[in-house]
Amino acid sequence: MIKTFLNSESGAVTVDWVVLTAAIVGLGLAVMAVVSAGVENLSGDIKTQLETNHIDASFGD
Repeated sequence: MIKTFLNSESGAVTVDWVVLTAAIVGLGLAVMAVVSAGVENLSGDIKTQLETNHIDASFGD
């Protein structure tokens, strides 16, 4: 019974998936850390642009 348990590879697939999922989550967090500063800067620029430009409702002077 112990030999059968030690030779069984059914849990190896689960371990592989856990490692793969952890790597994907880690990669996602790393990308988020790198991109977040640029996104924050861009959103500030958009906010400034929206606050300073005003739409005129008339077509003439």
